[in-house]
Amino acid sequence: METLKIISTNYINYNVKRFVVERPQKLLYRPGQSALLSINLPGWEDQIRSFTFTSLNNWPFLEFIIKIYDDHEGVTKQLGKLNAGAELLLHDINGSIEYRGPGIFIAGGTGITPFIAIFRALFLTQNLRNVGLIYSNHSKEDVILHDELSRMLGPAYMNVLTRQGIIGFKERKIDREFLIQAISDFSHNFYVCGPANFTNEISDILISLGAKPALLIV
Repeated sequence: METLKIISTNYINYNVKRFVVERPQKLLYRPGQSALLSINLPGWEDQIRSFTFTSLNNWPFLEFIIKIYDDHEGVTKQLGKLNAGAELLLHDINGSIEYRGPGIFIAGGTGITPFIAIFRALFLTQNLRNVGLIYSNHSKEDVILHDELSRMLGPAYMNVLTRQGIIGFKERKIDREFLIQAISDFSHNFYVCGPANFTNEISDILISLGAKPALLIV
């Protein structure tokens, strides 16, 4: 177990907080993987949760982008109270989402976080060709890192808002009809991440439209 000191924190939207954390010297992980973390405070050390690394291995620090739920007394509410100097405990690294080649990424809400490090790594090595993103949120205020995603992916980035009509964003649900219209070829890789019901529903639709289960990364 490693003790990680928080270097800085800031809110990147109304309920999503960025944590910059000291990096252990020999720590390595793959883009898309997560850290099993707890808070180094009495009563919270054993409350372990999984949070995705959004930083890259060549960065001098770790970064986590975490949605804060203030409506109940849980780990993220406690994280929302932490500032520079507080400590996290790193218990392990896990996660099954990793890059297996070009394809379409479909994210719901904070399900974008495993994809952020993947896109950053591909952008750094100029390997974002034939990669697309469909990103669903309730409203514009919920979108995470919109400007950076736009800069990295350009026209291959499609932002879908389900509850708000904004110029430049498409308002509708990602459903079977949407995927038929948006995707012409279902033979390549699909990466899907979001709430469990979102991930299950999108995965089932993709398979029904011809996507190969072996090429579905969730």
